[in-house]
Order: sequence, then structure tokens, then C-alpha cells
Amino acid sequence: MGVAENIREIRARIADACLISNRDPDDVKIIAVTKYVSLERALEAVDAGVADIGENRDEGFLRKWDALGGRAAFHFIGSLQTRKVKNIIGKADYIHSLDRLSLAKEIDKRADGKVKCLVQVNVSGEESKHGLTPEEALDFISEVKQYGNILIAGLMTMAPLTDDEAVLRDCFRKLRELRNKIRSMKLPHAPCEELSMGMSNDYEVAVEEGATMVRIGTALVGKNDMEVQEDEH
Repeated sequence: MGVAENIREIRARIADACLISNRDPDDVKIIAVTKYVSLERALEAVDAGVADIGENRDEGFLRKWDALGGRAAFHFIGSLQTRKVKNIIGKADYIHSLDRLSLAKEIDKRADGKVKCLVQVNVSGEESKHGLTPEEALDFISEVKQYGNILIAGLMTMAPLTDDEAVLRDCFRKLRELRNKIRSMKLPHAPCEELSMGMSNDYEVAVEEGATMVRIGTALVGKNDMEVQEDEH
């Protein structure tokens, strides 16, 4: 199927998940993860009505932002090196991978106004994943207050790669509970409304558990093997 057909199916599935959880589908933002596809495929997604693009490397981010920056919001969703902040600051509408004070300091230094960031939380505890533990996240958000250009818009996590729905649901639920706890603190620098969780294989469960942003690549725009090879070298 083409991107237009894919987005219709994904929206229908999100609507079903929202019906189960008594939510409004309009409260769920679909981020097209285009890191493995061409600019042409990303353009096809925008033409099909996708309003948000996600990239995990500054090279791909900049290439697609240069072409589409006026037509979509851009999300930096990968681990961000401090030295790469200067490349994306002012262009990323959201940074999903804030996980250390040195990164917050660099964003604050480079920013001209508030930057919406999501704190990456490693809920599953897997060593292969980036992010703070839930306990570390609370202290981290308190410390980030010193950086006036950082706005903690929400939390992000990656669930384990599994078909076990109970494991997925537990991971997403824990992130939602942490978000709710932070939100209840009413911190001016950390309204913490967003939950970025759920990908191609698990976004429906994520939506049922409260996701406000789902990051969908393969199920939405597909996967270009040639570009994967280029990215890996």
C-alpha cells in the first residue's frame, strides 16, 4: 500500500484504540519516522496529510527539514550528541531524547527561546536502551529548572521488542503514571503533558495506555533497504 492508504489504516486503528480507552483520536499525534526512507517518500507522507516528521540523526533531519520544514513539524527522536545540538536547534519543534544535564545545558545555551523537550525514560530497564530510570527522571527534571530555555513538554520511552501485550502495557502504563506524577507537581518549567510512546508494532497498546505521540516508521512509510545500508555506514 501507499502512504495514503497506510495513514488511513493507522488512523482507523488509533480511533479504535481511543474508543476502548475513552479518548479523542485528535489527541494522538502521528509522527512519521522517515529515517530509513527517501526524501520523496517523506514528501509523499506530507502530501497524504502527515503533519509531523521524526528523524533520529542530524544529517537526515537537516536534509528533510530543508525540503519540508515549512510543511510539517519536525521531531528529533534519536539520541542527541551535545556537539550536534547546534545543527538542529531552532529547527526541531520537539526533542524527544533529553537524558542528561550536559545536553540540557547545551540546548539552553544554543536556544533563542523555549525548546520543547521530552525526557527519555528507560522504563523497561534494558541495558541496550538510552534513558533515565523513572527514579532518576524525577531528580533530573528538578535540576533542569536552572536552564531557562528548556520546557519539559513530556516523557518518551521505547518498549521492549516483544509481542507480549502484558509487557508492553506495563511499560506504557508506568510511563503514564510517572507523567501524571510530574504533571501533578505543577512545575512551570515542566508541564509534562505529552507521552511519546508506541511504534509500528505496538502503537495501539500505547494509545490505549495514553500515548499522545506515536512514532511510526515501517507501518506508515515503509523501509528502504538501500537507505538503511547508507545510514549504517
